[in-house]
Amino acid sequence: MSPSSRLRRALLFMPGDSMRKIAKAIELGVDSIAMDLEDGVALSQKPAARRTIVEALQTLSFGRSERLVRINPVGGEFWEEDLRATVPARPDGYILPKAEFGEQVQAVAEFLAQEERARGWPAGGIVLLPIVETALGVMNVREIALADPRVDALIFGAEDLAGDMGAVRTPAGWEIFYARSAVVLAAKAYRLQAIDMVFFDLNDLEGLEQECRVGRQMAYDGKMAIHPRQVEVIQRVFSPSPEEVQAALRIVRAYEEAQAAGLGAIALDGRMVDMPVVRMAQNTVQKARAAGLLGE
Repeated sequence: MSPSSRLRRALLFMPGDSMRKIAKAIELGVDSIAMDLEDGVALSQKPAARRTIVEALQTLSFGRSERLVRINPVGGEFWEEDLRATVPARPDGYILPKAEFGEQVQAVAEFLAQEERARGWPAGGIVLLPIVETALGVMNVREIALADPRVDALIFGAEDLAGDMGAVRTPAGWEIFYARSAVVLAAKAYRLQAIDMVFFDLNDLEGLEQECRVGRQMAYDGKMAIHPRQVEVIQRVFSPSPEEVQAALRIVRAYEEAQAAGLGAIALDGRMVDMPVVRMAQNTVQKARAAGLLGE
């Protein structure tokens, strides 16, 4: 597997039965928009939500925003109809909630493969993003990550996990820290992106920023958002700062000059610069370029 080149700093969920809210999300310039058919939609509104999502995909210009659909849990009552109804509109990918087994991912992947062949679309063009949000999902995160080449990112869902375990959610988050670490570690082991948990206090932007910083330190690539006001904070924190970009460029240039001179490890500003340091700097430069913070 190779890491996705798509930028996913913020993944904003909008209810699939609201064309107005989907259109609002597009105006924000958010990296990824998840049109929801699961928790954000009442049971009676799911057929209408499917129709609204199809209409949105067919009529709205999403710009650079990724077009995702969160279906209902695979194996439950609604997921197959979710796929049948929405795949003709060709979203960029599907979010799979409550993923617990590789077979669930494979079932969706097989359905998409058949559709792509029948419609003459490129094979594997529609990606999958499983949400790991149950105790069983955490224990099986490796098989979920490796279930199919369509898997492009793993998403960590803390609230459903806490409910599944019977844990008490706290601001510190130690009750879900092992699982949060396990998901990002599995993603990085198999060269996938990792998307962090939801922050539910819509009025505490300072707390959101702090949680974003911790997630970025843990190597998460982005975070789920549930309200438009969260998008700016999330995308800013998960982007390299100007100072980080300049420092990374200096490291990359110094390393390239050393290589041209036949040198291996070098010292820069009193710090040893070897391959692990260079790789981190190259990753920062790549993220800055993807975010439009750096020209070619």
